[in-house]
Amino acid sequence: MPETRDQILDLAERAIRLRGYHAVSFRDIADELGIKSASIHYHFRHKEDLGVAMVERYAKRVHTYVGDAGILDWPAAVGQFGAVYKRALHDEDLQCLCGMLAAESAGLPDPVAAKVAEFFKTNLAWLKASMPEGVENQTLLAQRVQAEIQGAMTLSVSLGRPEILNDTVERLMAAAHSEFA
Repeated sequence: MPETRDQILDLAERAIRLRGYHAVSFRDIADELGIKSASIHYHFRHKEDLGVAMVERYAKRVHTYVGDAGILDWPAAVGQFGAVYKRALHDEDLQCLCGMLAAESAGLPDPVAAKVAEFFKTNLAWLKASMPEGVENQTLLAQRVQAEIQGAMTLSVSLGRPEILNDTVERLMAAAHSEFA
């Protein structure tokens, strides 16, 4: 059975991925777990502590899934990166945690907003490190891949059309093949 701390993180992450940071409270999580909200405060003194721990755990999970940069060829790296988002959408029917939080970043506590920004910076660095040598404008290409996949996920969720994300990832992989073959 998962530890209480992990259960809190699981419930909070799911709730935020569905409703956003400000729509989730310790009381909601406590009620769902059948515990007192003081029990949550035992593990996370403030909501921002919970937010930071959740983003750190999520980022670790995503980066474990994509693996080390530079191992895959560029088209496969784009596919692997896209697979993280496809898995979240298809298997969990959820939006990216950091995508949801990024939409709220102006109203997030600074430590949570900083962890979200760190997540995206790490993604961009992974994408850049996965590119073949000599690619011009690596930063712009990495930003394009991140933005298109993140945006496609948002559209897929909003419109209830998962094929938007699938098609975007496939198109980006095809472009990676043709540009760097």
